[in-house]
Amino acid sequence: MKVIKLIIKVNANKSEILEYDEQKQAYRVNVKAAPEKGKANNEVVKIFRKKYKVPVEIISGFTSKEKLL
Repeated sequence: MKVIKLIIKVNANKSEILEYDEQKQAYRVNVKAAPEKGKANNEVVKIFRKKYKVPVEIISGFTSKEKLL
């Protein structure tokens, strides 16, 4: 199982995976959903499942902008 570190920006104009941040060693991801009731987390999982067509789940960071998939 591969672990990916993410930095999430919520309430963005568009949900998308941006660039890899070398300094923080994490992918930057914009999410259109609001950070309430798990909506943003669900959007993150949906983006990665759609792009990579593999099962994805959040391992840690459920209430943080930094997450591990």
